[in-house]
Formats: sequence, structure tokens, C-alpha cells
Amino acid sequence: MFFFTIKYINLKPVTHNHKLMKPNFYLICFTFFIAANLTYAQKKDDPQSIISENVRIKKYHSKQELENMNKGDLLNLYTERIESLVNLLPYIAFATKPGVTMSSIGIPDEKENRKILEQQKSATADFLKKNNEFQSKILPYSDTSNLISSILFYEETLKSLHEYSEFH
Repeated sequence: MFFFTIKYINLKPVTHNHKLMKPNFYLICFTFFIAANLTYAQKKDDPQSIISENVRIKKYHSKQELENMNKGDLLNLYTERIESLVNLLPYIAFATKPGVTMSSIGIPDEKENRKILEQQKSATADFLKKNNEFQSKILPYSDTSNLISSILFYEETLKSLHEYSEFH
């Protein structure tokens, strides 16, 4: 029926000139490729924060709040606090909060230094992965009161580290 309609109205089907379409298609693809590479290259050379954003604690808890939580939530808090401390402790000589870059504290932002920082972050991530595997298997056997005491200790340590930066 479609072909009948075209003949009856005396319209010609629309055809595309493929010779004109190919260069435009290639130009668009090439432009997109260049833009993507420039964006990636800029992110690669941006100054990196020495301390991971994972050290931020959304809330500190009281003993009573922790006593009202179930063990699963306590296990998660315990693991989060360990991650925060592991991501923070190696860097307290430089900073105690995220956002500090090598160049902002006088370390040359050179390729070699960025590589060493990336290796350190990778090693930390590997350690945390293995530690989380261990914690997920073994930590559920811990006593709830010991978990609560540990979480409170870790939170006090993190508070102290954040206050430490105010003294120097």
C-alpha cells in the first residue's frame, strides 16, 4: 500500500546522498573522540587529594545510640571507622582532612610523586579489601559490648585527629 501511495501522489522516495553523509559522520566521530581525550587528559593531570574522601564521618555516636543498634549496623560502623583511620593515619603529618593536595603543602606535583601517591592509594585499597573480607567473616563473633567500645574509641580517635589540625 505504501508503494501505491507514492505512485498515486507522484512523490519520489527520499534518498540520501551517501557521498555527503560519510564525511559528516566521520567528522562528528573524530570531534567526539578528540573531546573525550581532552577531557580524560585534563582529569589525569588534576591535583589529587592526598587523603581520601572516605575519612569523612557523617555522625559520631553516643554509647546509648550504639546500644540501641542491632549487631549488623554495629559491624558496618566498625568497618567504616577502620577504613577512615586507615585512609587518614599515614597522612597526619601533612593533613587530617580531605582536599589537601601535594602542591598545596609544597610537594612538587610531578609525575613521579603522583605515581607514588597512586601506588600508596592502590596498596591501601588492597589492604582494605582484604581487611573487609576478614572482618565480614570473623567480626560477627565479637561481643556486642566490645564492638560498641571499639566504635567509640575509633570515633574519639577520629575526633582527636580532626582537632589536631587546629593546633599547628
